[in-house]
Amino acid sequence: MAREPSVSDDEAIGDDGTDSTDDGSNDGLLNRRSYVKLAGVTTAAAAATLPGAASADEEYEAITARGQVITISQGETFENKLIDLTTGNTVTLLVEGGNSVIRNVGFEGLHRGSGFMISITAPSGNVLVENVYLGDGSTKEGGSHTHGPGAVFMHRNANCDVTFRHCNVQGYPNNGFYCSNTAYGGSARFESCYGKNNGVSTFRVAGGNDAIVDCVAYNDNTDYGPGWGGYVEDSGRPLWVWPGGTVSIENSEFAAGSYPYAAVMRGSGSARMTGGAIQGQVQGGGLQRSGVSSSADRSIPGGVPTSAREAATGESSDDSSPDEGTDDEELPHLLLFEGDDSGVSRYEFVVDGDVEPSTHDGATVDDETEIDDGTVHGVVADWKDAFRFDGDLETLTVDGPATAYLDGEEVDPDEYGEELPHALEVEGQGEPTSFEISVEGTIELDGEEDDETTTISGSTVQSSVTDETLTFRFSGAVTDVTILEGDAVVSVDGEEIDPDEYGDNELLPHAILIDGTGTDEPTSYSFTVSGHAVEATFADLTIDDEHVYEDGVVRGVVGDERDAYWFDGGFEDFRLLGDATVDVQYNARDQ
Repeated sequence: MAREPSVSDDEAIGDDGTDSTDDGSNDGLLNRRSYVKLAGVTTAAAAATLPGAASADEEYEAITARGQVITISQGETFENKLIDLTTGNTVTLLVEGGNSVIRNVGFEGLHRGSGFMISITAPSGNVLVENVYLGDGSTKEGGSHTHGPGAVFMHRNANCDVTFRHCNVQGYPNNGFYCSNTAYGGSARFESCYGKNNGVSTFRVAGGNDAIVDCVAYNDNTDYGPGWGGYVEDSGRPLWVWPGGTVSIENSEFAAGSYPYAAVMRGSGSARMTGGAIQGQVQGGGLQRSGVSSSADRSIPGGVPTSAREAATGESSDDSSPDEGTDDEELPHLLLFEGDDSGVSRYEFVVDGDVEPSTHDGATVDDETEIDDGTVHGVVADWKDAFRFDGDLETLTVDGPATAYLDGEEVDPDEYGEELPHALEVEGQGEPTSFEISVEGTIELDGEEDDETTTISGSTVQSSVTDETLTFRFSGAVTDVTILEGDAVVSVDGEEIDPDEYGDNELLPHAILIDGTGTDEPTSYSFTVSGHAVEATFADLTIDDEHVYEDGVVRGVVGDERDAYWFDGGFEDFRLLGDATVDVQYNARDQ
C-alpha cells in the first residue's frame, strides 16, 4: 500500500496562509528574529564592497557568505555573482523594489545556514529572477524554523509579478519556490525551471495569474553531502497548488519519486495543465488535464545552469541552443536588441536571407518571437534579444527605448527601410462602417490623406468609412481588428485579412479609472465584476491583451499614476486601501 506522505498538510502554516513565527507575527519567514541573527545588511549597489573579488579572467564577482542581507531596491539589477556558501553561513537576497532583476547568480556549496536565500517583498512592479543556481542543497543544521531553510520565498505583502527563468533549485528542506502567497496578490511565472528533492514542495503556487511553463520537478536519491537528508523534508511535493485561482501549467514534467504524490491540490486549489507529464499520484480533484502523459521526462530544461560558476558567468548548458553548431560563415551577421528597464520595446526587421535566434552576449531566446521567411517580430525589456542572419538587413523598426546593434555597432533604425513599413487599407462597402484597429508598434494615416473622422492614439486607430478607402502606415504586427458596425474589407500589405482572426477581446462597454496621482503613498485595490475585465492604457484606454481577467477578479497597486480597465457586468466586490480616487463610467464608449 502507499505510505503516508512524509510531510503534513499543515507545514506550520498559519490560518491566514503565511508561515507562523515564534513571535506570533505574520511577517513571514524573514522576520525581525531573522534580521537580528544576520550579521549585516547591504544593498545590491554596494555588494561590490563585500569580501571577494572577480579575477581578471572571470566575468563575475565572488561574495563570501557571512550572514549578510543584500537588499535589491526599485529598479536595481544584481547580476554575475558567485556566492560562496562553503563558510557554513548564509546570504539572503532581499528584493524590496519592483522593476528589479536577479540574473546570473550562483550559490556554491552545501548551505548550512538559516532562512531563505531569495526573499521577495516588493509591493508592486515586475521582478525577474533569471539564470540562478541553487542546486547544491541545504541542511537543517543552521535553521531555527521547523522545516529548516528554503530557497525562494514570496511574502504575503508582496504584490509584484515575478518571473523565474532558467533556475535550478535542489535539496532545500523548506520549499524550493514558496510562492503560494500569490493568492493575496501578485503573480509567479516559471519558465524552464528545474527542481528536485525540495522538502515540502518544489513549485508552490496559488494565484490565478501564476504559470508554470516548460519546467521539471521530481525526487530521487541524490545525496548532497554530509548533514543533508535523513529528515522528513528531504523530499516533498513536486507541485503543490493552494487555493486562490486556477494556475496555468504548460508542457511541464512532475514525478513523485520517494514522495507518493507528484502533484497536490490543497483544498479548493485548482490548476489547468496542458501537455507534459505527471508520473505518480495526484491528490485533490482540482487538476484539469489535457494531453498529459504518465511518463515524465526528468532531463534538465535547456538554458538551466548546472553549476554555480556556470550561472555566475552567464553561460548556458543548453545543448540545443540556437548558437550551437551555427557556422558564423553561414550566418555572418549579428543583430542584437538591448532592452531598457524604463519600458518595453517592440521591434521588427526583415532580411533577404536566413535568420535564427542567438544567445550571443547573454541574450535569451523567447518562444513568442515570430520568425517568418526573413521577417522577425519581437519584444524586449530589461534583457537582450539577438539574431544571426545572412544577406542584407532591409528594414528595421524599434518602438521603445531599446538600442539596436548590427555586428557590434549601434545603428539607427531610420536608416533601414521605411519607418512605418506596412500598409493597412480599410475599404468601405457602401454603408456607414465604424472600426477600431490596433497594432504592436505605431500607426499613422497615410501622409497624402486627411480625414477628420479618424482618431489615432499611439498604436490604435478609430475611424469610419462608407464607400471610400482609408490607408494607414504602421510598424509591428496587427493585434486587433474590430468592426463596430457595418461592413468593410481590411487588407494588410495588399492581402485581405479576416478581422475575426485578430484579437480575442470584445470591446467591453464600461470603464474604471483608479487615479493615484498626487498621493503620498501607494494605494492597493481589488474588485470583482460579474463579467470580464481587461487592463487598458490610461487616456486612450486601449486594450492590453496581455492582462485579461476572464474571471472578473482584478488586484493591483497604483502609486503616483493611473490604472484603467474596461469591463462588462456589474461590481460584485470593491476594496480600496489608500488615497487614490476612483471614477467609473458606464457605457463609456457611447459618451
